Amino acid sequence: MELNQCINYLLTTSQHKVFQEISRRLEPFDVTPIQYGVMHCLWKGEKTTPKEIASELKLENSTISGILDRMEKKGLLNRHVSIEDRRFIEVVLTDKGKSLEEPILKVIDDANHDILASIPEKEQELLKKNLRILAGLEEA
Repeated sequence: MELNQCINYLLTTSQHKVFQEISRRLEPFDVTPIQYGVMHCLWKGEKTTPKEIASELKLENSTISGILDRMEKKGLLNRHVSIEDRRFIEVVLTDKGKSLEEPILKVIDDANHDILASIPEKEQELLKKNLRILAGLEEA
């Protein structure tokens, strides 16, 4: 099989290109793509525990801990331990983290538009659908 026919090669090189572009655009906010993912979970308000956020982002619980540590040091969020059950931790955005929602979502929207601009719109939807199927997020 030719390398440019291998799904792993195609996905890896595509993901790297997209990651680099998103990273570059998020740099002015001092936020990484994965930190954007965490903030997105919190902006939606549906996933507020480290375990829920890790599950949503398909990360290991040990990985999310380090990400949250770095975000807390940047003043983007705080972790609150429940008084009733010390095992329960809630992640809450700070005012700084909340204030980044609008500008970062615009950057992400613009990046998605620009990255996919060379692909016709119908093909973009098919690409996204097929990637969701491959990721196990949607059924064929």
